[in-house]
Amino acid sequence: MSDPVVIEKEMALTHSDFFRILPSALGAESYDVQGQTVTLEDGERRLTIDIGEEGVRQIALMKIPRMTVRLAFAGYDADAREAALARFWRYFQKGGG
Repeated sequence: MSDPVVIEKEMALTHSDFFRILPSALGAESYDVQGQTVTLEDGERRLTIDIGEEGVRQIALMKIPRMTVRLAFAGYDADAREAALARFWRYFQKGGG
């Protein structure tokens, strides 16, 4: 298996929110969770997600939860990786209004 492609992003989430949304974002019910690491294997493909500690970003009086999410894609071609990322971000997207 080739070296994984790694994408890291800060997200405005708590761990509770992350794990609640995760099955839909992955499009899978079967994945392994070990502490703050999630692993999804599909044949030759493996997605490993590491989540950082929860924190808070404060802007004036507004407090926003935050954590870092690191996704490592191994065995994904560019199209499959982009499709998986698009689905992942879409499910975690928050809108205002």
